[in-house]
Amino acid sequence: MASVEFNKNPATICDVHSQNDIVRPVANFPPSLWGDVFNSFTMDIQLSDMYTEEIKVLKEEARMLISCESKLSEKLVLVDTLERLGLSYHFENEIQEQLTLAFNGHLKLELEENDDDLFIISLQFRLLRQHALDAPSSVFERFVENNGEFKKSLVSDDDVKGLLSLYEASYLRRTDEEILDKAFSFSKAHLEFVASNLPESPLKKHVSRALYQSYVRGIPRVETHLFISLYEEFESKNESLLRLAKLDFNLLQMQHKMELSEVTRWWKEVDLISKLSFARDRAVECYFWSVGVYSEPQYGIARIMLAKTICMISVIDDTFDAYGTIDELTVFNDAVQKWDISEIDRLPEYMKILYRVLLDLYESFDAELSPKGRPYAVHHAKEGMQQIVGSYYTEAKWFIKGHLPTFDEYMSVAKITSTYYVLTTTSLIGMENATSQVFDWLLSKPKIVEANVTICRVVDDVATYEVEKGRGQEATGIDCYVKEHGLSTEVTIDLFYEMAENAWKELNEGLMNKSVTMEILMRIYNFARLIDVTYNHSGDGYTHPEKLLKPSIVALLVDSFEV
Repeated sequence: MASVEFNKNPATICDVHSQNDIVRPVANFPPSLWGDVFNSFTMDIQLSDMYTEEIKVLKEEARMLISCESKLSEKLVLVDTLERLGLSYHFENEIQEQLTLAFNGHLKLELEENDDDLFIISLQFRLLRQHALDAPSSVFERFVENNGEFKKSLVSDDDVKGLLSLYEASYLRRTDEEILDKAFSFSKAHLEFVASNLPESPLKKHVSRALYQSYVRGIPRVETHLFISLYEEFESKNESLLRLAKLDFNLLQMQHKMELSEVTRWWKEVDLISKLSFARDRAVECYFWSVGVYSEPQYGIARIMLAKTICMISVIDDTFDAYGTIDELTVFNDAVQKWDISEIDRLPEYMKILYRVLLDLYESFDAELSPKGRPYAVHHAKEGMQQIVGSYYTEAKWFIKGHLPTFDEYMSVAKITSTYYVLTTTSLIGMENATSQVFDWLLSKPKIVEANVTICRVVDDVATYEVEKGRGQEATGIDCYVKEHGLSTEVTIDLFYEMAENAWKELNEGLMNKSVTMEILMRIYNFARLIDVTYNHSGDGYTHPEKLLKPSIVALLVDSFEV
């Protein structure tokens, strides 16, 4: 969902004494694509047990492959294959050990292996950085001419894999890494040139996918589904790994379907959409988002909590953007800040159900987590919800007053309404390893969190700009920037994309943060990936999921692999 922004037009009142005279904007959001498809799912216990037993055997075979004596280049390709197949979570310790040995110089390319191999050098660099091992970008200097440009000899029909590997590695660039900026431009330009001329092959499909959606910035589970199908076409495929990947995908998909059925049943029971018909009905998309944040089996409770929270934020956002009057929103905001069910009598009828469901949801979170000694987690999540509602209210007042804030003033509020502060906090409440200290770290707004929120904010602002302008919104981030700096809309949009790219560099730097575990950092990184996919090519995949999100949802939650 990310920042679910629309017209920011709180309804105006023609006659405060007559509810019938309230003029409310009509958002006309598309209905849910899914109907009752996911409302029920029954786990096939016999099939699940059969998959589990075979997976145990195949996992041991894979573990032997990781630990056996082999060349460094072969180990790197194996690790990359396991990660792309979605299997690396089974072998996290073994993979980290092998990559750490490579990083510390205990594993090196052998004499018969070419240390000028663009494919392997780029692959090693990407894997090390993805695993918080600080590989230096200077390793690419061997591929650069004296004038600072990449060697033209690297462009060869015989080494498209090398260019592709360089291209994927360049997405791990950080601030002031000019050599990787050049690597990105160089590899992208040449891949685009050769892509259409490649013969039909798995390599051509791989290149086309990489140019459409960066692997590093892609949703891991979506990339896994695509790669399993692609890997099946590889002549060099390992049949045991392929079968393990299919079985594991199918087994985990069963768990995801069970969780989704719980979310959709809850959504149907609270019955918000039939009573608040102005809001978007996106429970399935909300659960898909939670799978994008963490797909592994141990995060089931966390996924359900996050999905339900996203559902609630979506409806609250629509209430502020597409239906509520400023008087109604004032009372609702006040009630949320007080967080007391006795406040419900002050609310208009349609807001009462929303307020009750909101408080009930967090009460259920507390009932789940307090017995586990984690009530502090719910406290932080609740504060995040109060903060975002208060910021929605600030934006509503801007609109009513016709106030166009400075860009800094806008961002101070809009980064909150991007939803990424509250969602990042909420993503951790169901994770047992997220201690009170982790939440304290999160609230200190470290660079990786700020970069993540910035990406969400500016990319969303570009993707929804035309729609918002069409609905009369004046205080968009782009409008604020245009007025303050005297630039054209087109130039400002380019600058917003540049802001996002710079934030991605800071996000990559943030992976080196040792204050918390990689388990925590990857939740934040995955939120940024969701933005890259949902708003790919300036589309809004949350409001209009049929093009951008539906194929991925079908792949992850409907279609299974034949085994």
